[in-house]
Amino acid sequence: MAFDGFVTKAIVDECDSLLKTGRISKIYQSTDSDILMQIRANGENRRLLISANFSFPRFHLTDYQWENPLEPPMFCMLLRKHCEGAIIEKISQVGMERIIHVDMRIRDELGDFNLRRLVVEIMGRHSNILLIDPEKNMILDGIHHVTPGVSRHRIVLPGRTYVAPPEQNKKNPLLVNKEEFIHSLDFNRGKIDKQLVEQFTGLSPLIAREIVHRAGLGGRDPLWSSFEQIMEQIRNGEYHPQIVKGDEKNVFSVVDLTHVSGETAAFSMISECIDRFYSGKAERDAVRQKALDLIRFTTNEIDKNKNKIQKLKDERSAALEADRYRLFGELLTAYMHQLKKGDTVAIVQNYYDEESQLMEIPMDPAKSPSENAQQYYKRYNKARTSLEFIEQQIGLANEEIKYFETIAQQLESASLSDLEEIREELVEGGYLRQRGRKNLKKKKNVKPVLDRYVSSEGIDLLVGKNNTQNEYLTNRLATSTDTWLHTKDIPGSHVVIRAREFSEQTLREAASLAAYFSKARGSNQIPVDYTLVKHVRKPAGAKPGFVIYDHQKTIFVNSDEGISQALGRK
Repeated sequence: MAFDGFVTKAIVDECDSLLKTGRISKIYQSTDSDILMQIRANGENRRLLISANFSFPRFHLTDYQWENPLEPPMFCMLLRKHCEGAIIEKISQVGMERIIHVDMRIRDELGDFNLRRLVVEIMGRHSNILLIDPEKNMILDGIHHVTPGVSRHRIVLPGRTYVAPPEQNKKNPLLVNKEEFIHSLDFNRGKIDKQLVEQFTGLSPLIAREIVHRAGLGGRDPLWSSFEQIMEQIRNGEYHPQIVKGDEKNVFSVVDLTHVSGETAAFSMISECIDRFYSGKAERDAVRQKALDLIRFTTNEIDKNKNKIQKLKDERSAALEADRYRLFGELLTAYMHQLKKGDTVAIVQNYYDEESQLMEIPMDPAKSPSENAQQYYKRYNKARTSLEFIEQQIGLANEEIKYFETIAQQLESASLSDLEEIREELVEGGYLRQRGRKNLKKKKNVKPVLDRYVSSEGIDLLVGKNNTQNEYLTNRLATSTDTWLHTKDIPGSHVVIRAREFSEQTLREAASLAAYFSKARGSNQIPVDYTLVKHVRKPAGAKPGFVIYDHQKTIFVNSDEGISQALGRK
């Protein structure tokens, strides 16, 4: 992947032609680093995605439907105040750098026009989105703050002067002539592709390798011809957006890639190309980032309960000596007339075992024989009581492990909205504290959104991807005559076939969904139980998502068996 200076130029040219004179109608911030602007331009509504994601920073038009938080973040509210209703005057690129300026004009409360500039810096982990007052060159705010403790040279805080990223002192590849190009390279040094990246702004290793590949082994003149051919296409706006699915990884570019082998998909718009390339990647990364604390918490809870069980088993081993304590007490009582206070050990015959030898019983010399016997009886009673408690605690700890293993499995395939439902479940269960002030009543009135698939014969297959969705699907939405499926003794999703009658193929596809959305994903011959919903019930006091069922049958499937057909009809 290479969101380089060439891709930046292509996307700026495209967005400037499509969005110039457009009006910004709505602004959303779906994540900590992603801004979505809805713009009315040339009679059409378009959505502009601006991302300062550290892993996938980008700027392009999108058709993706983003989920928005109930309460907009502070940066989003600032953008709405200064930019909603603004007219886009120009979208431009700084040289061949990955820095984009979106210049806007908006009327204030007094009816005067003010200028605002959105600066988008696509620079990997240093990516940022800043709103500045261009007349004063003052930062109004940034989506990522940079404090003096992080950088003394470039502070990003409201009210500070905007300082552009430091220049790399490279040449603009679109302006260089043949003589400058030749003198920029040391042909005796080799590694020409790396030298190209070092010498020219906006040139990614991907394009540098393409230039060298086209030149072959011909020397300076073929290398210049190859370089100039690509530069001339970029100067003229002759872009060829494409994604190449290579053997090791997928890449995208705005020039033809002749050195990368693989299946090539061409696009008419660079935005469509980028949108397709990042489809799913950015959301999975956002989910992973937001789920880190939940994954860590879940893992810690599983480990904590496993350690607890081990300690309880150790205590159980000690408690199994209960009968031995009873025997000591009885023997001390039987031979009490032969013992006296001050004895440290009692050597007596065990009359319960005719073949046994003499038995030594430790005694506390500070206590009388009667007090020693009573002490052993107390230890016996305590051990018996503790055994019952230990078994109960081991059972509870095993239930906790199963519960958090289910949560861990759900986190693997969760979307952003799924994460919030999982987090809310843990809050309601008392495992986590509520973060911030949220309108819980409003959220409780919102029905969970289930994943819906259609079988090859057109029957709806519904999947719950977390406990909230599972409970809603099984206990409220499904009818008694629907068929319910779940992996046998394996954490996974509830799946429901919404039909009284269906074919064996639909059953296998539904079972494949249950296997796919389970901890056994990727395995072969996964057992999946199925029964009517009327035979599924939740025990009183059980944890969310836990059910018991009967009258079940079991089918064995692979997690990818029939899944492609069902997924294709989502």
